[in-house]
Amino acid sequence: MGKKWTAAAALVGPKAYGLHEAVGLVKRTAYAKFDETVEMALRLGVDPKRSDQMVRGSAVLPHGTGVKVRILVFAKGEKEKEARDAGADFVGGDELIEKVKGGWLEFDKAIATPDLMGAVGKLGKVLGPRGLMPNPKTGTVTFEVAKAINEIRKGRVEYKVEKAGIVHVRVGKVSFDANKLYENAKTILESVIKAKPASSKGRYLKSVTLSSTMGPGIALDTTALGKMLE
Repeated sequence: MGKKWTAAAALVGPKAYGLHEAVGLVKRTAYAKFDETVEMALRLGVDPKRSDQMVRGSAVLPHGTGVKVRILVFAKGEKEKEARDAGADFVGGDELIEKVKGGWLEFDKAIATPDLMGAVGKLGKVLGPRGLMPNPKTGTVTFEVAKAINEIRKGRVEYKVEKAGIVHVRVGKVSFDANKLYENAKTILESVIKAKPASSKGRYLKSVTLSSTMGPGIALDTTALGKMLE
C-alpha cells in the first residue's frame, strides 16, 4: 500500500464504530484528488445458494448518489412516450433489444414494461452478469415507467447479495455533507434489514463496513446499528 493509504489507515482504530462516527471518519480518510464514492459492504447471515435466502431490493436515497445515471427503457406505444417525457436516455422495443443483444451497453440502468419481458428475458446472458437485468423486486419491471425513472434520478440504488453473502451498495460521494451521508447510509441499512428472508436464522448483520473508493474500510458496530434501527 502507498504512503497516503497507510496514513489514512492509521486514523482507523481497531474497533467498530457507530454510524455517525464512521461517516466522519470515511470523509477524513479519503485522500484521492477526485471525489471518491462512499460504499457500504454488508456481510449477511444468509446462504445465497438457497433461493429462499436471496436478498435483493432497492432503496431511494434521500440525498441521491451524486452520480449521473444513463437510463434505458424497453417499452412500446404510450409507455414509450411516457418514458421519453420522463427523461429516459434511451427508449425502444424490439430494435433496442436487438441493439443490446449485439453488445451495445452504453447505459447504467434498465427498465422494462412487463409486456416486453418475454423478449427482454432473452438478454439475460448479456444483462445479468452486469447487474442490468430489469427485475420486479427492484421496481425496474413496471408499467409505472415515469415513477421508476424519477426514483432512479432521485437516487434509487439496487442491491443483491453476492455468492459470498455480501451486499455492496453505493452511499454517496465524499463531498457530501456528513449528515447527508449518514441519512443515506441509514436508509440503506433499513432497506437491507427489511429484506431479511424469513428462512434466515441467527445473526443477520454479521459485519458492516464503510469505505471510500481509495480509503481503508471502517467497521461499524452491528449491535449499535440494530438498536438504532429498532
